[in-house]
Amino acid sequence: MTLGRRYGTATVKIRDIAIDSDLPEKFLELILLELKNARIVESVRGAKGGYRLRRAPAEIKLSEIIRLIDGPLAPFGDADQLRGLITTDPDHRALYSVFLEVRDAAAKILDSTSVADIAGPPQKHPKPPSARTSPRPKKKS
Repeated sequence: MTLGRRYGTATVKIRDIAIDSDLPEKFLELILLELKNARIVESVRGAKGGYRLRRAPAEIKLSEIIRLIDGPLAPFGDADQLRGLITTDPDHRALYSVFLEVRDAAAKILDSTSVADIAGPPQKHPKPPSARTSPRPKKKS
């Protein structure tokens, strides 16, 4: 979500994404690598380097990210697998049909929800989380 809010600004350092998202940097590195390989984000090297989205947040659907990171959208398997079970397992057909409906409803929601929808308002010139400081106490005269 940090990259969605900061779209169109400078790159964001992984440390700042980790702080803003409250995620461990090592875990975030793995996710960003997958997103980079899928051409959802790009990395820039150097002192002003970091990560940024390759496309506008409104163009990136949650379903794309979840399928990339977690695989099928529902814990019940993918749609083709469920359709196969519906036809081959008559004793549990009704249950698999419900699972398929749940999967389809989740897919519909995630296919119609973009990063922009959940990221909140864009930040034009944000101060990186690592640069934030708490106010200094005033000196007594």
